[in-house]
Amino acid sequence: MTFGYWPVLLALFVPLGLAVWVWLQPLGQVVVPQDHGRQSNGRWWRFWLNLWQMVPCLILAVAVMLLASPRQLSVPQSKRVLTNIEFCLDLSGSMTATFGEETRFDAAVDAIAKFVDLRSGDAYGLTLFGQSAIGWIPLTEDPSAFKRAAPFIRPEQMMTSIGGGTMIGGALRQCREHLEQREEGDRMILLVSDGASADLDNGQDEIVARELQRSGIVVFGVHIGEGETPPEVASICTITGGSSFAAGDDVGLQEVFQRIDQMQTVKMEQTVADIQDFYWPFCVTGLIGLVGFILSSFGWRYTPW
Repeated sequence: MTFGYWPVLLALFVPLGLAVWVWLQPLGQVVVPQDHGRQSNGRWWRFWLNLWQMVPCLILAVAVMLLASPRQLSVPQSKRVLTNIEFCLDLSGSMTATFGEETRFDAAVDAIAKFVDLRSGDAYGLTLFGQSAIGWIPLTEDPSAFKRAAPFIRPEQMMTSIGGGTMIGGALRQCREHLEQREEGDRMILLVSDGASADLDNGQDEIVARELQRSGIVVFGVHIGEGETPPEVASICTITGGSSFAAGDDVGLQEVFQRIDQMQTVKMEQTVADIQDFYWPFCVTGLIGLVGFILSSFGWRYTPW
């Protein structure tokens, strides 16, 4: 415990001096005579009466400490460390292919929506790509933005503006630019695609991966559809500290997102303790002393007769 205005505590010498005076002052020696009896010197009565007369000194000391503004440190609380997650979604023509009872695009959007609900408290952004990339949803902690965006980002609608190819390297670089704007929290890219990318050939995959690594970005790749994850995408995930997965159906896709959630666990950190006012114990002590002194005035007081 500390005091905001500690020099005020020097005034405690006043109630201390009054307490000493209570014990040193002489009391009257009036004795009521009683036939055939020995009169007590009243030593014990004097002790208890002096204790009660010290209560005003205690109240004054409490008032001084209240004026000195007592404070204490609060208990440090655990705070969730924010993870900035940028979804990088492939909108090439092949994403319209059948995937179970729906298309690859529909399955991917459903899985992303469930993943967002699963990790409430993180910040999410969405980048769409084909031949070129476009940032569709800036990083936000409002998950409803993804549900509202789904009807407007179908491959059939977006193909004219971003092209029908698959340029993963350029899309990852644009995701990196978005994530670098966030100074707080971890950074992660979740790439969902169903094909290989020509702009990752000839060692470009390692160049892109090193750029992401320097920016502190971890990449998780989800290959949706037939076959395995392209080796260039798997290499980027490994270099940045992430992993790559292949999902052959919608059930497997949901399991992949659950595994990613388990791998990228929620982190907690302790916040710095705040300084808080600490008045209540002094107020309670002063109130009890005041009530006790008032009650004692009806009988527990010194009188010279």
